[in-house]
Amino acid sequence: MNRRDWLKRGSAFGALSLLSAPSLATTLTEEERIAFNPRPFAKPAPLNYNENPYGPSKKVREAMKKNFDLGCRYPSRTMDQLIEMIAKKEGVTPEHIVMAGGSTEGLKVTGITYANNGGEVIAARPTFLAMLDYAKEWGGSVNWVDVDEDMKLDVKEMEKRISSKTKLIFLCNPNNPTSTILAKNELIDFVETASNKTMVFSDEAYYDFIEEPDYPSMVEMVKRDKNVIVSKTFSKVYGLAGLRIGYLVAKPSIANDLRNKLMANTNVMAISAAITALNDDEFYRFSLAKNSQAKKMMRKTMDELGLRYADSHTNFLFFRTGMDIDIFNAKMLKHGVQVGRAFPPFRDWCRISTGLIEDVDLFNQSLMKVIG
Repeated sequence: MNRRDWLKRGSAFGALSLLSAPSLATTLTEEERIAFNPRPFAKPAPLNYNENPYGPSKKVREAMKKNFDLGCRYPSRTMDQLIEMIAKKEGVTPEHIVMAGGSTEGLKVTGITYANNGGEVIAARPTFLAMLDYAKEWGGSVNWVDVDEDMKLDVKEMEKRISSKTKLIFLCNPNNPTSTILAKNELIDFVETASNKTMVFSDEAYYDFIEEPDYPSMVEMVKRDKNVIVSKTFSKVYGLAGLRIGYLVAKPSIANDLRNKLMANTNVMAISAAITALNDDEFYRFSLAKNSQAKKMMRKTMDELGLRYADSHTNFLFFRTGMDIDIFNAKMLKHGVQVGRAFPPFRDWCRISTGLIEDVDLFNQSLMKVIG
């Protein structure tokens, strides 16, 4: 069992403990509030950006304060320490790591590198659009492949679409907005085959939320010197979305090319936060436990209403509302809840993030009024 699975196992026991204690259904202990710093409950409940409201943790906040005086220094002074930690965590060398001002910057620089001047990207529909929109702005094109009936990436069709024009395949796994993952063997077989024909990009922003044990990161393919780029972020499970820090993992020749093209790097405060977050196992487990609790509460309400939802391995759910998303958004906002935007072609589906348990309570009450 690796460190990630060990931590996730601990978080699962934590989630069961939380769920079995009615007194914690809507509130935290004072110790938890101090340690995990949740945002105060307020309307409208912001459940539209897949954020983790419990961060930064107390340990991270203290580290940032301690390093505040370094704000006058360039980040290169502390960047090497973080890169060493990430390389050790991922089982690669520092030369494999490309730091960026949020993983979105890594996606964008990859889009420019492989899809400018007419290059084609094969991608799922719907999926996270940062790379794809940026690639199109630089002259690239997108070959869309609709997700299958289970809301999963249709990698068989993706493989059929590979041609001499294809410069990159974009996989968001777990996928945003559908929240689903590919089966282990299907993922491995596809990436191994496709990376012999073109570059494969694996966006793993939500990897930590995967509930299937021993699920592989495509960093394993990078270690085998495959044409694979993996992106990861500190925005989700670590609760650092506002600090903008993420990274890519790729073989050194690819990593160096991407590094030289980066336009937005990160900053000293974000680096100090990320260094501390990597060692804050308590917050990591807590975040996963609260996410599991929130999803269970949401699914219970959706089951009572007979709503269909995808099998989630993220910090959000994708469910069918039965009405146009713009109409649903307006109705939910009247009840004090912000939900996700439209994700064509699924205009009668909604992406809803987990948040504070108080946010989830309000969402459930509002959903019963709007749908029920």
